[in-house]
Amino acid sequence: MQSELWTFLASLHPGALLPGTVAAIERFGVFVALDDGPRHPVFPGVGFVAYPELSWRRFEAATEVVQVGQRVSGEFLAFDTRNLEARLSLKATQVDPFPVFADVAEVGSELRGVVTKLSPIGTFVEVADAIEGLIPSATSVAVQVGAEVTVVVTEIDRHRRRLTLRAGWASCS
Repeated sequence: MQSELWTFLASLHPGALLPGTVAAIERFGVFVALDDGPRHPVFPGVGFVAYPELSWRRFEAATEVVQVGQRVSGEFLAFDTRNLEARLSLKATQVDPFPVFADVAEVGSELRGVVTKLSPIGTFVEVADAIEGLIPSATSVAVQVGAEVTVVVTEIDRHRRRLTLRAGWASCS
């Protein structure tokens, strides 16, 4: 069984689209039972999607992105020879929203957004669909998750996909 699985996984090429069904959701990632190829001798699926590869959008639980039994197609990233798995990416099959946003946003632009997370490093604000920016903690003021705020873009880092903001909430609601 393992030699058949090894042969199958070794035949895959990065970028290949592999369809399957979500077999299990664990705290460390999602197992996908692939349509083609042999079954895994231990895991519930031969395909594995790590949390960072599930979506471009922030989420707290994988069940916000996928459900057990859901049909998915993932891009093959690599053959994990230690676990005999096909490492997959679901987000690689989606358009990255950041470059599109960065093409129209400018430093100094004032945007409206919703506070999505408070952390020691600062306040995260969603300013467009699947686009979050950070107001660094040194410039943050007290707000709550879910609050609508006005922010100003201070930096757009395309390479690292980071948006830095400053508070501009004279018009908070």
